[in-house]
Amino acid sequence: MAERTLDLGGLQALLERVRGLKVACVGDLMLDRYVYGEVSRISPEAPIPVLKTRRRTAMPGGVGNVARNVAALGGVARLGAVAGQDAAGDELAALIAAEDGVEDALERRSGVETIIKTRFVAAGQQLLRLDEEATALLATETAAFTGASVYLLSDYAKGVVSDLVITQALTAALESGAPVIVDPKGRDFARYGAVDLIKPNASELAAATGLPVDTDEEVEAALGALLRTTTAKAIVVTRAGKGMSLMRRGEAARHFPGRAREVFDVSGAGDTGLAALGLALGAGASLETAVEFAILASGVVVGKAGTAVVTPAELIDAEMSQHAAGAHAKVMPLDELSHVVEGWKRQGLKVGFTNGCFDILHRGHVAYLAQARSWCDRLVVALNTDASVRRLKGEGRPINDLDSRAVVIGGLQSVDRVTSFDEPTPLTLIERLRPDVLIKGADYTREGVVGGDLVESWGGEVRLATFEDGFSTTRRIEKMKDQG
Repeated sequence: MAERTLDLGGLQALLERVRGLKVACVGDLMLDRYVYGEVSRISPEAPIPVLKTRRRTAMPGGVGNVARNVAALGGVARLGAVAGQDAAGDELAALIAAEDGVEDALERRSGVETIIKTRFVAAGQQLLRLDEEATALLATETAAFTGASVYLLSDYAKGVVSDLVITQALTAALESGAPVIVDPKGRDFARYGAVDLIKPNASELAAATGLPVDTDEEVEAALGALLRTTTAKAIVVTRAGKGMSLMRRGEAARHFPGRAREVFDVSGAGDTGLAALGLALGAGASLETAVEFAILASGVVVGKAGTAVVTPAELIDAEMSQHAAGAHAKVMPLDELSHVVEGWKRQGLKVGFTNGCFDILHRGHVAYLAQARSWCDRLVVALNTDASVRRLKGEGRPINDLDSRAVVIGGLQSVDRVTSFDEPTPLTLIERLRPDVLIKGADYTREGVVGGDLVESWGGEVRLATFEDGFSTTRRIEKMKDQG
């Protein structure tokens, strides 16, 4: 699995960068209607449920939902699409006009019918979907690409993403440098040309290549096969709860795990993922960061009913929850930790170890742990128990209990695992874990580091990390007392 590149701070910074970013959203537009009700009996006319209607809603679907998601995340969507000159088209135009952050480049056509998808829902489950479409809505050139920082082509195989539109997008991209991303349909992905990214789902990847896509290895083979038959620069496949897998031309595949979320409705999740990918790449993020951003956004939207959107606040809340859960997962007792460390060593990873009270985390601690992590592949931090801190620091310490200290330390990206010890020194842990690098602060001498001789005896090393001047827990506590 790929290492994460998007943490909470990075997410907040990315959301700032995407604000106001202009995104061309071109593709097939439809009217999504939802009929919500209750089912309490089976029809006497046939073995089917009887839906008693309680509520109806409608919203732009297809590329319209991509545009809504771009706007909800803070961007400005330039919507290039086609609708009929009919009642459904009027309803769609009114809905789009009411969306803040969506610039309408909608083309109305006579002689065609606006596509309508009506979903009937009871108890959170879709009972039936009714599709109304009769005529392919072939597109001419669109003005949506002008001035945009990224071009999104949302192809539902209804005719708008034509060869003409694809050529226009690629030509505009050559002039502007904006990336082109396609959410594809059909089996002929070569028709999209040298786009920056194609984003099929797993079933679409399987259909386009004729290959199975159940395991990571099968997905890698299918991605490689698809790249050989297209001129796309990269492909990312969405794999539902398994996350996403990415392959750039000439590089190995990378697999990104999904986020554990309660799934309520997957309608439009692909649109949300496309919007998030586009915004991130348009804002200059790496492809890896864009994939993680899309996974986070899609994971939030599947927890909502209908063709939904996700907001920056919801993404931050989701990341904070994941952050806390991840921090808790890093905290473990010695017996469990020893098995983890053994596994790291079997992979050839260099294991680092440091210890301390870490009572009130401050900037000096963060810099110290970041430096410690730079000397190893995995860093273990051992914390003094509350009783051990009191013996070392006196009554009134620690300010924060062990559980709180462990979660805060575990929340740092530089820290891989957290454990604790009650003895005066961490010698027992060092003997058990046998780290490759033992790290202490530069206020120690190498000879004064407990366990240093043991680590060196099995070929490890002792490193002394510097603390930033002016930062210490004791000084911060004294300052708080003075201010109190």
